[in-house]
Amino acid sequence: MSLSPVIFSIGPVSVYWYSLAYVLGIVFAYWYLHKLDDQKIFTKNFYDSLLTATIIGIILGGRLGYVLIYDLASYVQNPIDILKTWEGGMSFHGGAIGVLLAVIISCKRHNIPIFYTLDLISCGIPVGLFLGRIGNFINGELFGRVTTMPWGMVFLESGDNLLRHPSQLYEAFCEGLLLFVITNLLFFMTRIRLYHGALAGVAVTWYGVVRFAMEFFREPDYQIGYLWLDLTMGQLLSIPMILFGVYFSALNLRKSVA
Repeated sequence: MSLSPVIFSIGPVSVYWYSLAYVLGIVFAYWYLHKLDDQKIFTKNFYDSLLTATIIGIILGGRLGYVLIYDLASYVQNPIDILKTWEGGMSFHGGAIGVLLAVIISCKRHNIPIFYTLDLISCGIPVGLFLGRIGNFINGELFGRVTTMPWGMVFLESGDNLLRHPSQLYEAFCEGLLLFVITNLLFFMTRIRLYHGALAGVAVTWYGVVRFAMEFFREPDYQIGYLWLDLTMGQLLSIPMILFGVYFSALNLRKSVA
């Protein structure tokens, strides 16, 4: 499987599919947040503040998370590569922390309910996750383990000609599309939206469980390999997400209806 990561180039400037995926994901989440705020709590200043903080949080959190957790030794030797985000190498867990901090800071600054905001964001973020995984697929990175399934693909970046799971597509569907459907069905069809914070907890739990499962199809990062109990770094990082998500949902569902 070989797709060009570049959409087009004008002189020395190139536009990458991976970068476009992030831009479209952020734009959609920003637009969708407007649509879901039926209580009309958000102000224009808050939207602008949240957008700026979220972009910074995603880029800094995602990139630094990847650098520190997945490949610190390599980036210490080539620190300039830290800036090459268009080549891939973003940590979801780091990006999630960055977004969380962005929401907290923006909400406190404008006196906006944090849990209410997190619930609405949880409904829109999955689209960005879907697009990001498609970007991974186009880049040929984060490919799957060797398989005998008929839909297996050869990824040139693997350095061999073995058929592998297109794990990026599995994750795009489960972490992105399915999560979008689940969060929005719960938001529009149940009373969970009245228990601010509970929906965000469900989203975190779902992502953690699905990411843990999808890692069984995904080739571990070569510089890390398998860790404790033959689990991958992605699986180990997903365990606290699951525990926190369950606790957060249960805690908020026990509260009085807002």
